[in-house]
Amino acid sequence: MKRIDFENGTVTNNILSAALPMLVAQILNLLYNIVDRIYIARIHDIGTTALGAVGLCFPIIMIITAFSNLFGSGGAPIFSINRGKGDSRTADMIMNTAFTMLCGSAAVLMLIGFLFARPLLTLFGASDDALVYAYPYLMIYLLGTLPSMIATGMNPFINAQGYAIIGMLSVAVGAVTNIILDPVFIFVLDMGIKGAAIATVISQILSALLVFYFLHGKSELKVRWIHINEISECTRHARDIISLGSAGFIMQLTNSLVSICCNNVLSVTGGDIYISVMTIISSVRQMVETPIHAINEGTSPVLSYNYGARRPDRVKKAGVVLIIMVLIYTGIMWSVILIAPEFLIGIFSSDKLLLKDAVPALKLYFAAFIFMDLQYIGQTVFKSLNKKKQAIFFSLLRKVFIVVPLTYFLPYGLHMGTDGVFMAEPVSNVIGGSLCFITMLITILPELNKMENSR
Repeated sequence: MKRIDFENGTVTNNILSAALPMLVAQILNLLYNIVDRIYIARIHDIGTTALGAVGLCFPIIMIITAFSNLFGSGGAPIFSINRGKGDSRTADMIMNTAFTMLCGSAAVLMLIGFLFARPLLTLFGASDDALVYAYPYLMIYLLGTLPSMIATGMNPFINAQGYAIIGMLSVAVGAVTNIILDPVFIFVLDMGIKGAAIATVISQILSALLVFYFLHGKSELKVRWIHINEISECTRHARDIISLGSAGFIMQLTNSLVSICCNNVLSVTGGDIYISVMTIISSVRQMVETPIHAINEGTSPVLSYNYGARRPDRVKKAGVVLIIMVLIYTGIMWSVILIAPEFLIGIFSSDKLLLKDAVPALKLYFAAFIFMDLQYIGQTVFKSLNKKKQAIFFSLLRKVFIVVPLTYFLPYGLHMGTDGVFMAEPVSNVIGGSLCFITMLITILPELNKMENSR
């Protein structure tokens, strides 16, 4: 079984060897999400209502995913740093601590979901008609909380050990299974939206089984629950994992907050048509960002391992490769967005009226998209090198302290209407991205230079 050797080989090859399998996995996952929505939207007579009902469940699903990433994104970089130091015992304890917290959180989240599903859905705006479809979908989906969290939260520990192909397969198995089972359960067995939920749970179970099988039986460090006599030792590890993972956790929750705020203002300033426009823009962004996430996640273990091994030259090289790859890709996609927005919008809708409003909105929203790279790069470096305070601060800065206030101030305070909502994003990209990147340079480079001189 081929493993990436983060200590040897060229840095570029290490990053590409980790990033390319992740890219394939994330594209499959993205394809699954798009196809899943297409299937649900085509359920006879109730497709549109069913699709809206599933959308009402997304905030709860996002919270479950956020907790998965809290432990995975928080634990994996610290795990890699300790492997780089040659401290396998501590690395092992960090993985086991993350796994134990993840399983405990899954049980709590599932219980809360079962007890409060109906009032939560009503809080998110579900009407009595929508509840008929949203409630059973969510109740079935919650059965897969534990496997969903294991598949998402423990996958980074596979990639952190250099087994990028296995990490890719664990995602691909779930995505392909779901694409196959969705039409079977929805249409062939005539189970409708319940069938979609069942297909999702089965795919999550298969992904989780592959992740657990590898980490428990095949990898060098074996995952397990922590023992009672290890609790005191693991408390410090738990704090470190949660501290570092809070950046990604906050980012996911704030994404949900921004979405709610944007829809709120757009419904007032532009009506339902502009909520559809924002949905398409969000879909385009998800599609465009997928390779960027793969590059970031492929670079992260290389940065972490070599930082722990006190090899600052390789950390710097990994940072430079990250910057070059992200900027080249974003430059190409940014050009496509600005030159051919109709093509991207046409992937999701052929409505001419919608296209008329969506084209200028898309151009405005992505006007300074390349500055977002600075945020991605800075955050990836901070997270990978265990810089918890900086990672958390810049997660909050751009979304909570810049985007949300601008989403209300520009449309209402400066009377920009719907343009103000879409303008909030590029303004925040320039301010938040620049501050994050500059801070990363003036704090991380001196530390690496000092480490280099002390060798």
